[in-house]
Amino acid sequence: MNIIFETIFISFAVCYISIPVIISIAKIKRLYDEPSLRRVHEVPVPALGGVAIFAAVLISFVFFVSFAKAPELQYFIPSSIILFFIGLKDDLLVISPFKKFAGQLLAVFILVYKGGFLIDSFHGFLGYNDLGSVLSVVFTCLTILMIVNAFNLIDGVNGLAASLTIVSCTFFGVVFFISNQIPYSILSFSLVASLFAFLIFNWTPAKIFMGDTGSMFLGLINSILVIKFINSGEIKTDSFVISANALVGFGVLFIPLIDTLRVFAIRILSGKSPFYSDLNHIHHLLLKRGLSHAQVTLSLSFLAISYTILVISIQSWGINYGILLLFTLGILLPLFIDKSSYKIESKKTSIAQEEIIVSEINTKTIISTGPLSSEINN
Repeated sequence: MNIIFETIFISFAVCYISIPVIISIAKIKRLYDEPSLRRVHEVPVPALGGVAIFAAVLISFVFFVSFAKAPELQYFIPSSIILFFIGLKDDLLVISPFKKFAGQLLAVFILVYKGGFLIDSFHGFLGYNDLGSVLSVVFTCLTILMIVNAFNLIDGVNGLAASLTIVSCTFFGVVFFISNQIPYSILSFSLVASLFAFLIFNWTPAKIFMGDTGSMFLGLINSILVIKFINSGEIKTDSFVISANALVGFGVLFIPLIDTLRVFAIRILSGKSPFYSDLNHIHHLLLKRGLSHAQVTLSLSFLAISYTILVISIQSWGINYGILLLFTLGILLPLFIDKSSYKIESKKTSIAQEEIIVSEINTKTIISTGPLSSEINN
């Protein structure tokens, strides 16, 4: 237990100390997310919070994780470094969707091929169980890419991606600790602690954003944890039993996953690219209803906790009925929000329409007003 407390302390301290330094450097070098018609903030805000989160987690990870107990986790380091630099370039300059996807794919390939992170079964979903070696590799790669980009895309409201990750990683951290998978518990709680430190500076009015550097890093860690959780088998405690791991894992990450699937479907059915920037994410719908950034973040975090409790409670239904229920709720909730008769002030409508989309894959406008502005390239 001491090692968990030490992990939490180190991660929180490193992130909390680093962020003011990053903010100061960003002001000196003028590395800002500039206000615009697509932005809700009125002053330039640095988008480099992911640098502090990355540093805090990696330091704790190297200090406390024993690769003798979890040798596959050593490949988390090169994968995260690749995503770090891809995200950093996207936050400072502009990177093409192709280059961004290629970097993500390389990071995923290292985890799957070298680390052996594989989903090798559908666990009875739609009647399928064991996957062949080729199909398991393809499905795992798609799953990780989906989760990475889901967290990247839902990072559109102050504190939202961080809060959803706190919910998911707290769950994974507790479960891995109970099942004596301490390296994975350390990874979970190191991220949770660093995000609590980050939220001190990111809560509205935000002094810093996490940027793609942070959001993709959150997605990468969540993907590693959920794959390990799915493959862990039955977990028993005096309070609960988890046997339908695939259903529960999907439920824990349901909000960012269903939101990404929904907006992709809307864009494709509208004849647009799935990466086209719009205001159809669930947090945009809530903002249009007049909720503040804090209210949106707290509401969706509470919903994430509710989904987690729900999927644990309905494990006996089986994976097919459980996922059917989740998808039904995931479809009905945005419809309910969108059709709500709640009236909002015109001022709030204007603000919602100018809501920031920090992490859309191919529409980055984070441009430095200093020396870097002349070096923009794809």
